Formats: sequence, structure tokens, C-alpha cells
Amino acid sequence: MGALETRASILKAARELIVAAPPGAATPSLGSIAGRAGVSRLSVYHHFGSKAGLETAIAAAAPAIVTTAGQAAGSSPQDLVRLRVAGACERWAADPALFRRLPAAGRDSDHEADRQLALALAGADLLRPGCSLKEAEDVISLVASFEAFDRMHGDGRRSVHAVVEILIRLAGSILASRP
Repeated sequence: MGALETRASILKAARELIVAAPPGAATPSLGSIAGRAGVSRLSVYHHFGSKAGLETAIAAAAPAIVTTAGQAAGSSPQDLVRLRVAGACERWAADPALFRRLPAAGRDSDHEADRQLALALAGADLLRPGCSLKEAEDVISLVASFEAFDRMHGDGRRSVHAVVEILIRLAGSILASRP
């Protein structure tokens, strides 16, 4: 088995074991992942460096969150908030069982994108009076988080579109009202 096949086999085994683990259980050991993949633990360390590195690679293999960078030209900041939230929800909806069982670092929001979006809103004077840049950044991170998505979606309790609309309304709390 070549290096790419070994890496893919480890990622597949880790994903399968993580998703199959009961809720609240620790992520599987590197030994059990290596056994499932048919490789040695040293191979796992060679490809990923650590358990945290493997978990980061698993999360990175999921669909990426749509970022607003490069979309600023011609888009209003409000449109960018919508794109940010919708992109995050699409990512979380692609594999909620996996994200639910990954440690928080594996399902974290893109904090730099959130900061840049908050800066764009502030620069366009679209933050409500009294809303700090940090508050805007925190609200954007919150509404784009897996935890917010999972709470609202609940494995289909609401459609992804309905969740996006709810989270957009929540994000509206940082925006200035327009006459």
C-alpha cells in the first residue's frame, strides 16, 4: 500500500470508529484506528503526528466552510453574513454525526474569517450602535458554529434552510437597523 492509500485508509478507519462511538465516548485510540486500517500505530504517527493531528485531518476532509474572502467585491456585508452562515451550515449538515463526536477543535468556526467579516461590517458602518468589533466577531462565530447548527437542526428536526434563516436573524442582532 502506498503512502496516499495508507493515509486514506487511516482517515477512513478513524472516521468510521468516531461515528460508531456512542455519544459522549472518548474518540477511539490510535491503536484501535491503526488496527481497523490494517497499519501500525507508527504509521498513524508518521502521517498525522498525533491524535489531534489526525482529528484535524478528519475535520479538514469534510466539506470546507464557504469563506467570504474573495467575495467582498460586489457583495454587501449583509450578504456576506448570509454566505458565512449558510456555508457553515452546509458543512455541518454534510456529516453531523462526525462533527458531533469530534473534539471542539475539529468543528471550530473559522475565527479569522469571522474577524474579517466583523471588520467589513464595522467599516461599512453596519454594526448597531454600541456593538463592539469583538461582540460582532463573537456573534458571527456563534451563529456559524457547529453547536448552534446542531441545536437548531437536531438531525432533521428543522431543514438546513430553516436553520440558516434562524441563525441569520440571530446574527441580525449585531446589525444597525436601517430606516
